[in-house]
Parts: sequence; structure tokens; C-alpha cells
Amino acid sequence: MSLLLTPTPAPARQLKPADPPLQRPARLPDDAAAVRAARQLAAEFAPGAAARDQSRTLPWAELDAFVASGLWAISVPREHGGLGASSATLAEVTALISAADGSLGQIPQNHFYALEVLRVGGSRSQQRFFYDRVMAGERFGNALAEIGHKDFKRRTRLTRAGSGWRIEGRKFYCTGALYAHWIPTLVVTEEEGREVQYLAFVPRNAPGVTVIDDWDGMGQRLTGSGSVVFDNTEVEPGWVVPFQASFEQPSTIGPFAQILHAAIDLGIGQGALAATLPFLREHARPWMDSGLARAADDPLAIQQIGELKVQQAAAHALLRRAARFLDAAQLRPTERSVAEASIAVAEARALSTTFSLDASTRLFELCGTAATLGNLGLDRFWRNARTHTLHDPVRWKYHAVGNHVLNDKLPPRHGAL
Repeated sequence: MSLLLTPTPAPARQLKPADPPLQRPARLPDDAAAVRAARQLAAEFAPGAAARDQSRTLPWAELDAFVASGLWAISVPREHGGLGASSATLAEVTALISAADGSLGQIPQNHFYALEVLRVGGSRSQQRFFYDRVMAGERFGNALAEIGHKDFKRRTRLTRAGSGWRIEGRKFYCTGALYAHWIPTLVVTEEEGREVQYLAFVPRNAPGVTVIDDWDGMGQRLTGSGSVVFDNTEVEPGWVVPFQASFEQPSTIGPFAQILHAAIDLGIGQGALAATLPFLREHARPWMDSGLARAADDPLAIQQIGELKVQQAAAHALLRRAARFLDAAQLRPTERSVAEASIAVAEARALSTTFSLDASTRLFELCGTAATLGNLGLDRFWRNARTHTLHDPVRWKYHAVGNHVLNDKLPPRHGAL
């Protein structure tokens, strides 16, 4: 029996979500205000980023400030009380925060992703309920991926239990789940002889949910991207949102997810370049063969800084261009408009990957051995860039772009493109 075609009314009893936020978030009046708020928060977050990374101090206070600013609600549509921010604004906010602290920039990525899944496939009552939760300051995490197998098949099961449903399984790379009030979880269930995927919004403190802080990646250390275990966890039918069905028609879920990843990479690269400039001016020694008194006057260093600045400007321009394609596809999702958005986002993703890795590597090449001292924490930019850019292979972005240009092939529709 299909969940989508024959939804079961939610029972009156509600499983209690996690403790409510300390305060209701600010209401941002327009996109410009959102960007200003992000700039202000970035300035507050940046000074402590290295220390948080080195000590692996989880950023609870910073997340509370981030949510209180209203920025976690900017993608909620206006008809539901949100800002309904453009994709360009959402990407700009993400890049600004990521430049200050790559982990803080990534933590809400799946929160926004879940809101897009809800916008595309959720019922009006589901949208109203979860949008209200976000407007009240609640955070979404994620439990999408699984490890231990060479395929991408999901094995976490959703099964009928009386008037409700139960979840059994284990997830990893659960970015943001540690900090979340709700954990949107990708599950599979049997319908008419085939497996169908749904996104179940699970309260963080529901019985049977165990969030394990076992993320030990070399970068993005504070994203909470560890494990979540579901042991016969009860969920209500109203919390189960169609997922697979949203990809059986033109959907912007994929390019929406990817533009945020591109923005995170752009931001990490911007942070690395911003850290390079003062160190090169004030601390780096010129190479003896240059005959110069200041490393900042070295023409070879100047040339490389120029290259990085051009890369940054180009990646930023491609990101804003991709956002325009994405906004158009969200308004009118057709086979062609969604494909064009996916290709534009893939182009931005390719260059933002290159820029973040290049900027975080050249930081050391230009600033020298002194920049590697542990107390500075400058290695976090490279570790964060290298870790996050592995989310999905950039070589396949170039393949998607090339196949579209050469053979007019539309890219596949899934959550990773």
C-alpha cells in the first residue's frame, strides 16, 4: 500500500521533539538584511575558529547565535512566514559563514536540503507543521548516507507498526544530527513489490534514537557528521515525506543541494585567501634570491595572489549565475529548466572545488614554513577544503557538463547532482 497515495492521518498523540530553542529567531525583512546578518556573524565566528578546530570544541553557542539571527529560516517560503530568500542569497550567506568557519558553514546545509525536499514533495499540512518548527528556531540535521557497502543502496527500513511507522537502521556522515531537534532520515519501505524511499523527520530525542559523536575526519571536525542509530524508532505518518517520488519528475532538489556545497567550498577558499594576505604582508620572509625586503613585494607571489583572486571572482560569478538558473527552475520545473540548473550548478561546483583547494594549498607555498606552526591553525583551511570537496567527485561535474555540451545529454536526477 502506497504511503503517498493513501496517507494515514496523524494520531493525536505526538512524540516530543528535542528541547525548544532558547529564543525565537529574528525576522529578517529582506535578502539584503540576511547578507548583513551573515557578515556580522562571520566577523564574530572567525576569531575563535582555529581554537574550536584544534580543541574540537563543539560550537553550541555559535549555533544558537546563528539560529537566533534568523538565517536558518531564510528559505522558508513567504506564505509560511519566512523570507523566501533567493538561491543567490542562500549561497552568499553560506559562503560568508564558511569563510569564517567551514564547519559552521556546513552544519545547516542539510537543514536547508530538508526544507527543499519538504517544499517539493511535502503535503500542505507537512509544510505548515515543519515550517512552523523552523520559524520557532528548531534545527534539522540529517541521516541520509550509510557506510559498509560498496553500493549506494539504502538499508534503513521503514515498516508499518499499528497506526504508525517504525525505523530500524544505522547511518553515517550525519552532518548536523548532533545539534538537531529533528533528524530527516532517508528510509526505504516495500510498496507493491518494490522498494520506495521516503524522508522521515525523526525527533532527535525519540525513543530508540542514538546519536554518536564518532566523526573523526581530518577536516570539518565540528560538523557532527557521525553516526545515528535507529532501534525500532516510532515515527508518525505525518512526519514521513515523499522522497523518491520527487525525482520521478523534474525536481530542483539535486541542484539545490549542490549549490550549497559549492558555496561552502567557495567560502573555505575565501577564508584561506583572506588568511594568506596579512601573513604574507607581515610575517613571511622573502626568498633570498629575490633581493627584496618584503615577501609581499615578490613578483612571483604577487602573480599567484592575482591568480587566486581571479579564481575567486570567477567562482563567485558562476555561483551567482547558477543561482539564477536554480531560481528559474524552482518557479517552473521542467525537464529542460532543471537540467540547465544542474549544469550551471555543476560548473560552479567544479570551479569552487578548484579554488578552495588551490587557495588553501598556496597559503603555505606563499607564506612558508612559519605558516605551518600548530598554534596558528592555518592547516584547517586545507583540511576543510580537502574533506568537504570529497563529498562527490568533481570529475563527474566535468563529465556532466561535457556530455551536455557535446551530446546534449541531460544530467541524471538525484540528490547528489
